[in-house]
Amino acid sequence: MQIQVRSNHIEGSVELHEWVEAAVHDRLERFDDFLMRVEVHVSDENAQKSGSADKRCQIEARPKGHQPLSVTHKAESLRLAVDGAAEKMHNAIDHLMGKLDPKVVSSGQLNDPLLDEEPQRVTDALLQEEFLAKQEELGKK
Repeated sequence: MQIQVRSNHIEGSVELHEWVEAAVHDRLERFDDFLMRVEVHVSDENAQKSGSADKRCQIEARPKGHQPLSVTHKAESLRLAVDGAAEKMHNAIDHLMGKLDPKVVSSGQLNDPLLDEEPQRVTDALLQEEFLAKQEELGKK
């Protein structure tokens, strides 16, 4: 996964870029094989003026074979903005991958080796368990 960091109205030092890259990589490392590129945009929306929640981090991830995902987080500090955006992106990718996982569909059949050897014994045991459960239920009432 390639991570690119861009800054706007924030002095883009090497240390800042390395820190942002490391923070995002740590949070998205699990999806390393799934992502081609991640772009991180950090900015101070009020430039030199102070204000609450004026630090902004936008992360755009490009998963292999899918449309890009984009999240944004605003906070009082750059650290909180980057951490919040990285967490949102982690959840968005996790959600996308969950949709892609094949769903397990039950065949409605029991896969029990004993069932192949002694089907009548297994059927009797299941019926007996069901009967005992109903009896216990009736006894509680």
